[in-house]
Amino acid sequence: MKPLSANIFAIKRYALHDGPNIRTTVFFKGCPLACWWCHNPEGIDFALKVLFLAKKCVGCGECVDYCPEKALQLTRDGVRRTEDLCTSCSACVAICPALAHEATGQRMAIAEIITEIKKDLPFFDQSGGGVTFSGGEPLSQPESLLALLQACGQLGLHRAVDTSGFARVETLLDIARNTELFLYDIKHMDSAIHKRFTGVANDLILSNLKALGDNGHAIRVRIPLILGVNDDEKNIHATGAFVARCNGVQGIDILSYHPSATAKYRKLGESYKGAALAAPTKAHMAQIADALKKYIVDVNIGG
Repeated sequence: MKPLSANIFAIKRYALHDGPNIRTTVFFKGCPLACWWCHNPEGIDFALKVLFLAKKCVGCGECVDYCPEKALQLTRDGVRRTEDLCTSCSACVAICPALAHEATGQRMAIAEIITEIKKDLPFFDQSGGGVTFSGGEPLSQPESLLALLQACGQLGLHRAVDTSGFARVETLLDIARNTELFLYDIKHMDSAIHKRFTGVANDLILSNLKALGDNGHAIRVRIPLILGVNDDEKNIHATGAFVARCNGVQGIDILSYHPSATAKYRKLGESYKGAALAAPTKAHMAQIADALKKYIVDVNIGG
């Protein structure tokens, strides 16, 4: 039986950097990696949670009365949540007039997600765009991802999957049969350094990239470029040489790190390791692009 729902944290319309032409991007919740520079921290945790933003609360008590689990209490110090009772149903999010409750994601029916995607059909028809499934890590919910890909295929839509590649190869190749393009991250060629900055080694990621190409699937490699982490000459040339040996790679997109997620981490109450990192200059990005062009012709700055 096909799954009826998926955990997602956003649907982005008119996306211009998540694949060819105008896209609708569906962001899956949950990721097995924990990259220092992740700009979607709400997508890392697999659990659906509701945040309480105390500064926005006006003390009206609407959420307390509306909570079906009676998990909220209005105290002198504001609203308090009993975590053992809360089911993250987001009823408080829906009722709060001050937007003091905020969900980190939601469980949506497959049919409901497809309905949202269909709203953008005119843009796809005019631009030749389509749908991109991102995250988090979409391969971490393979049954739901496959159901969405198949439904989009029935609509004749171009389908892309933006992935870290960290999944069982059987899962990846099963998904690939219903995918026109993979946007595939390579974060570092040294496995020990990769593990330090992402939490996992890169052996599976690199072998999966090769397996995709060997099975005839189209790929664009993406390199999130972080100063002092993966921008050194040795790593760039190792990356270029590896990509050149892989079948199916249409090009490389190098994406500059940016510290724009600081407020998100603060809202989640989490530390942001990326705050200590720096973005490469435009001149440095251009130098790296030139170096990679020795291995593959199509190198794009900025995705």
